[in-house]
Amino acid sequence: MAAFRESVERASTPVLTTLSRLPRAVAFLAVLALMVLGIVVPGWGWIFLAVVGLFLAWLLLLFWPRLTGAERLMRLAVIALVVAVALVRAFPR
Repeated sequence: MAAFRESVERASTPVLTTLSRLPRAVAFLAVLALMVLGIVVPGWGWIFLAVVGLFLAWLLLLFWPRLTGAERLMRLAVIALVVAVALVRAFPR
């Protein structure tokens, strides 16, 4: 598992460097915009939510060793909520 984490961290370095150069509000507003689009766009809006879920899961994977137990649970809960909303939007009744 350590080799997998190291390879993900190495591959993520350029993206994280680019993200760190942006103002913090840009990343927040991008995620917020994707969430709103995912909820508002009928039919295929769930794709935006899936992208947000994957992005948040990627960040969780990268920062997992540095998080406390409570922080891990909160991030897992947020990802579970985003995935649940995406699934409900993808497969409505």
